Amino acid sequence: MFLIIAGLNILFNKNNSQTGSIISIGVLVVALSFLFYKGQQVPERGNWWGHHFKKDIDVNIDDNEGDNDDDDNDTSYNHLSLSEPFVAADNAKKTVLNISGGGISFNLDGETTELINADVKKRHGNFSLKKLLTDSATVLTFQMDDKKNKWNFGDGGNDVNFKLNKEANWDILMKLGAGEANFDFANYKVRTFRFDGGAAALDIKFGDLLPITDVIVKSGVADVKIKVPANSGCRIKTKTGLSAKDFDGFEKLSDGVYETSNYKSSTKKIFINLDGGLSNFEVSRY
Repeated sequence: MFLIIAGLNILFNKNNSQTGSIISIGVLVVALSFLFYKGQQVPERGNWWGHHFKKDIDVNIDDNEGDNDDDDNDTSYNHLSLSEPFVAADNAKKTVLNISGGGISFNLDGETTELINADVKKRHGNFSLKKLLTDSATVLTFQMDDKKNKWNFGDGGNDVNFKLNKEANWDILMKLGAGEANFDFANYKVRTFRFDGGAAALDIKFGDLLPITDVIVKSGVADVKIKVPANSGCRIKTKTGLSAKDFDGFEKLSDGVYETSNYKSSTKKIFINLDGGLSNFEVSRY
């Protein structure tokens, strides 16, 4: 559908006709309406177009909705705890945390005396936490090995609660298909936070424990909320297409560039780069 829409745009834009533009917009509206309609349908026992499986295949679906609202007592969840110990000798290095997966709700659930602890409540997928030592960094890789459910989220999603060591210097790199992340880094030393994802919801809070913090967010369709401390100078650069922007407490310097009034005078700075197609970006100060 999108290839057809792109072709129509190319075809009509050559003639620079108003009628062609109206036709292109009309086709886009019809296509998106169809996708929205299909997305609201109750899933059938078949593929996306509604064709059923062969009759000789028996599919049993148990609907336990309403039986128990407490996820902790829901036997459909499996609990998994993953951790890596804190080694004081390695603390002089930076700690890189790579996170990847989909259909996951991530939360930061306090501190730990270990380097990292991940409490996983899962319905599907296999999770792993690996550690690699290099000359300059301790590299942690937390990932879900389940490409099939990378873009599934909702009732079939997984929950991951992280606990991080406050003494470490963190670089956090996330690749998320569909899901959400709620991280309060106000009391953690986060040098870099990079997010690359699709349909996601982010609520991230940063502190002022380091002189420089870099924040890079690249998203498709996302709701992104970022909080920065008021005593830190902050600059935002955006490349947001059709995205909505709400930068409370920032002054617009030029197209796509925003700064706080104390950006030049502050000894602690936060640099934010936002790149999104159809997203909602909010940056506020606390």
